[in-house]
Amino acid sequence: MLQNDQARRKGVDAMFIIGCDYHPSFQQIAWLNQKTGECGCARLKHNAEAEAFYRGLQGQRVRVGIESTGGIGWFRQLLNQCGHELVVAHAAKVRARATRRQKTDQRDAELLLQLLQDSKFEWLSEPTAEQRDRRQLLLHRHRLVQMRTRVKNQLQSLAMDQGVREKKRLWSSKGRPQLEGLSLAPWAATRRADLLALLDDLNRRLVGLDQEVRQQARASAEVRRLMTHPGVGPVVGLGFQLTVLDPQRFATSRKLTSYLGFNPSEYSTGGRQRLGHISKQGNALLRGWLVEAAQVAVRRDVAWGRQFRRLAIRKNRSIAIVAAARKLAVRLWWMWKLGLDYGQMVQSGSHVE
Repeated sequence: MLQNDQARRKGVDAMFIIGCDYHPSFQQIAWLNQKTGECGCARLKHNAEAEAFYRGLQGQRVRVGIESTGGIGWFRQLLNQCGHELVVAHAAKVRARATRRQKTDQRDAELLLQLLQDSKFEWLSEPTAEQRDRRQLLLHRHRLVQMRTRVKNQLQSLAMDQGVREKKRLWSSKGRPQLEGLSLAPWAATRRADLLALLDDLNRRLVGLDQEVRQQARASAEVRRLMTHPGVGPVVGLGFQLTVLDPQRFATSRKLTSYLGFNPSEYSTGGRQRLGHISKQGNALLRGWLVEAAQVAVRRDVAWGRQFRRLAIRKNRSIAIVAAARKLAVRLWWMWKLGLDYGQMVQSGSHVE
């Protein structure tokens, strides 16, 4: 399921290893030929120089290590075509290994080269090409939903300016004609017409995307199992699967919540423990979806509802709902890991949460 994992577990070493400090227009590399002992550094411009260099290494066992970053789709595809292996490191962990206060592109590339030779250094699990593309489906849908919300907010503003405060009823079969019938100044009327056209177009596009998300969710047995939990629909279930990738990656639930950014920030020293708000160092999109799902879960799960209300009184509602979202993430992880649906999970008891 996860690329490169099997090769690393078997201890297969590349003959040619490359530490790559990636930038949008160029990359600084430090390389080592493990067979001959030759090493060196180079600066490759994108895309021609980099492509010529890596295609020249075809036929050899090559492993390239980079820090986690965006905009590397073409580079990943190039290495895949050449038969080279790409491994990605957590940027914060790479920075933690840097002991010198001097930071240059060459030093960064050399550090990545050193980490490639360190068998104990943990590299990130990479999703497959299909999983990355399915993530784009969820991201595209999410962005269009955000755009639709902004369009609706502008139309609500126009309506409220004319004394019409219908809230959600503005989008009903009666509210829409009322909005269209408002007497507005010329440019305000033009703005209304353009926004309504955008809203109709976004609604039409989202219908197709929602249908595709539902189809992909139904096609996965794991996602169907996760969807038995109250509050978890196709988007949350599919998003959880495509983010976690494999429940066996995490030895404990604390590892999972840390990965998702639900763990508390901490500054403890001198025997005193100081805990702050959640770290938010994980996937912000999935974390937001889990918070939304938790708001439904606490209404439908009686035990969770009691816990939520107690914590909301003792702390506040925001803290309580984030705690419920963390609990939901842990339960979904256990359901996936143990192969249980919601009913079986509840019957098994709370010891697995």
